[in-house]
Amino acid sequence: MLNQKLFESFTIEGSQPGKHVLILGGIHGDEYEPMAAVRRLRTQISSEKLSGRVTLVPVVNQPAYERINRRGPDDLDLARTFPGSPEGSITQQIAHEVTQLIQAADYLIDLHTGGLYSNLAPFSGYTLHPDPAILEIQRHMARAFNLPVVWGTSAHLDGRSLSAARDHGVPAIYAEWGGGSGCDPKAVKGYATGCLSVLSALGMLDIPVEQKPILYHIEDDREESGHLQLQNHAPVAGFFEPAVQLMDQVQVGDVLGSICSVMGEEKTSVITNQTGVILGLRTLPYVEKDEWLAVILETEQARANNE
Repeated sequence: MLNQKLFESFTIEGSQPGKHVLILGGIHGDEYEPMAAVRRLRTQISSEKLSGRVTLVPVVNQPAYERINRRGPDDLDLARTFPGSPEGSITQQIAHEVTQLIQAADYLIDLHTGGLYSNLAPFSGYTLHPDPAILEIQRHMARAFNLPVVWGTSAHLDGRSLSAARDHGVPAIYAEWGGGSGCDPKAVKGYATGCLSVLSALGMLDIPVEQKPILYHIEDDREESGHLQLQNHAPVAGFFEPAVQLMDQVQVGDVLGSICSVMGEEKTSVITNQTGVILGLRTLPYVEKDEWLAVILETEQARANNE
């Protein structure tokens, strides 16, 4: 059943009654792997094997998608605009419409990437919800997504799809993988497989699932945990050359890379004040002062599982 409002969606009705899962891609208009993965799920989810309903929205933020941009034409970041407003700008209206979908669902999966400017290692995440029952469901969903890193973070970051889900008591997870322009087929496949695995773990889809090992399962309840753009900012503007790769281990005082001037006569080292694993890296070489360069999962903050 094709629905057309501010964005296009598709609902798959199962052959048996059950729960309702909402799967979102394209909250940001420059994040392409989620769009392709959610579109692929339309043909991969068999209604005969499904109990309940799955609503798919491949490109939530179509105005930003058409601009090849993270933000819409009103220059608002949709992932900072929830719950939105039906009378507001286009991004606020989209946020309101998605909030209505979230409120009507039993579970939410929101897929992301690093966009045009950065690349992210594959991980699934959730908020440390104050309701223990919802928190446990979110842990279960995030682990079932079958990515090597699982990250539970602050429940107090507002404006997100997950904060809208939090406010309506809907268990929700997100995932990050890829970015840096283009559309990585491996990430697309991994995202589609991860969503199918979660549906299976929720008892909604009758398919075999091979559980992969989780390298790290970290929970960090600090106030700003999970806000990727707050880490490791550029001390100066210039050409950034990373000295580390995704999933590298780093310690306080390690060099993440350097920023050089046009002719290279001036070079500034980028030093981290964190210890952990590199989850995200800037891929676009030119950086402005104070733009983020790397995301580090601080493994000493909580437990590391090698299961």
